[in-house]
Amino acid sequence: MDKIFKKSIIILWILMVCLSFNGNALLAREDILDGFDMQVKQWAESCNHEVTSLFDGLLNSNILMMPQLFDTFYIPVPDTEPPKYSTQYDKILEAPLQKICDNYLNKDEKLVYVMAVDAYGYLPAANSKFSSLPTGNREDDLKNSTVKRILNDLIGRNASKNKEPYLVQQYAWIPAKR
Repeated sequence: MDKIFKKSIIILWILMVCLSFNGNALLAREDILDGFDMQVKQWAESCNHEVTSLFDGLLNSNILMMPQLFDTFYIPVPDTEPPKYSTQYDKILEAPLQKICDNYLNKDEKLVYVMAVDAYGYLPAANSKFSSLPTGNREDDLKNSTVKRILNDLIGRNASKNKEPYLVQQYAWIPAKR
């Protein structure tokens, strides 16, 4: 895999962890990360390696072409609210990417999301528990049908634009009442 590809592919993953609930986002220095944060950073690096290997394998086998992988022509999926989109690659990546992300989500109950997004926050695959079919109820679909959406809230934008080795973010999370 060439250097440009390796460097570019890094932006296609994020690990979102909801540990603290005060809504802050910060670029962290390694010296202020606690033991669990360091473990999550290690999992994120491992997840990145698996996702990059997946992309490399699909490219080398010609199942996916480089222009497809970096496609940013998001085609709206009709009758979806919040809006969903499709790309040239999402159907190819959805199942194997979901499997990788679910594997890391299951590492610890404190993890809420493990997602791979592109540079614009597009989410071609979501964790299984957030991949429900749309119901037509916007509030329910916001929480439970995240796949193929563009995550353009502050946390999503920060993650997709980050060029540092890692980014620690705290998401204000209010669990749904069931």
